[in-house]
Amino acid sequence: MARVVLVGNLTQLTGGVAEFDLSATSVRQLFRQLADLHPEIAPHLEEGVAVAIDGQIYQDALLEPIGADSEVFILPQIAGGSLEDVP
Repeated sequence: MARVVLVGNLTQLTGGVAEFDLSATSVRQLFRQLADLHPEIAPHLEEGVAVAIDGQIYQDALLEPIGADSEVFILPQIAGGSLEDVP
């Protein structure tokens, strides 16, 4: 099973649980499994999160495969400004 780690405020949506062992073979399937376990996280997964699979970060990761021994980190989206805001 893949080790899944939620980062940042996403754990507030899972009652403080930050790590899961899930049998998902794709990010889409992983998101479904997380939403089944903790429905309140579903909208945040749909709005967009960054996903790192075995150290590689993906922005549009829904179809990315997950290996049985993979380590997957789910990170909240980081809001950014524009370069015009930099002094």
